[in-house]
Amino acid sequence: MNPHGSTQGNSGIVNMGGSNSFTNTVVGNEAHMTVSPNTAEALGTRTAPGGGERRRDVGVVTILPTEMRAVLDELGLDRPRKKEGLFFSTGDIPTDSGTASVVATRTHGPGQRSVMAALDHMRHHFAPRLWVLVGIGGGLHHGYNRDEGPTRAGNVIVSTRIVYYDARKITTGDRVQRRGEERQAPARIVHAVNAYFTDQGEPAMIRGRVDGHRKRSFEVHHGLIGSGEAVIADGDSEVRHWLRDYNDKVLAVDMESGGLSQFWQENSVRGEGDPGWLVVRGISDGANAEKDDGAHGLAAYNAAHVVRELLPYLL
Repeated sequence: MNPHGSTQGNSGIVNMGGSNSFTNTVVGNEAHMTVSPNTAEALGTRTAPGGGERRRDVGVVTILPTEMRAVLDELGLDRPRKKEGLFFSTGDIPTDSGTASVVATRTHGPGQRSVMAALDHMRHHFAPRLWVLVGIGGGLHHGYNRDEGPTRAGNVIVSTRIVYYDARKITTGDRVQRRGEERQAPARIVHAVNAYFTDQGEPAMIRGRVDGHRKRSFEVHHGLIGSGEAVIADGDSEVRHWLRDYNDKVLAVDMESGGLSQFWQENSVRGEGDPGWLVVRGISDGANAEKDDGAHGLAAYNAAHVVRELLPYLL
């Protein structure tokens, strides 16, 4: 018999009457059962398309070594181990909503293309239900004092909307006409993030995670992130002006979020389940001439801690 997509074989007896109820059970000599993907999903035993690894709840992608170390420390993941020439860290994290199974990896390098390749490797080996891009980003102050407001160094931006700014047309006289693209995370992820800020307040205030900053709380904001291939180190750049005019709620910039949202959109037609996505960026600099690496650790650890706090809402 073949109920609900499963196949069974046995040499025993199947009783279709009475009040008995048997679930996922076969009886008899050389009995066997092939469970449908939907049933395996419900039982929590489904493996990723690459085989050999169970599917994970959350897949975390980082770019820099500092970002990966922060994720390992804040989430308590195992040290990276090799799988088919790639390195992944895994762990099971207890939360108020249950245990979250997490896998994390680094991209080959910075940029949109590299993050798309990393996501494809992770999807193949672990098929996470949620992708989270976590690390550092440059803050766009839009008139705020550099030491105040949402984009002070160490603050964290949680983003469910990405503005890709690099699509453009160059006309006579090298005039640039930008053709921005905006994508939003699935509704269930937006609702989860909204619930977090309802509970924690907006901005959420969290005690510092890094030595030298533990006495000062950092802020967590829900806002847009602008993404492109350019490293912005000019406080008066044309890109900053365009993003401000596009939407003054664009609070930070990075070089990978556009690739994440694009990869998700183009793979949302796959039949193996459509994951959600989220971006969490700690502000490390003001995306201006004073840009340096001094606050990378502060921003990375704060961002990784916020991911840990979001897990109960995202499960």
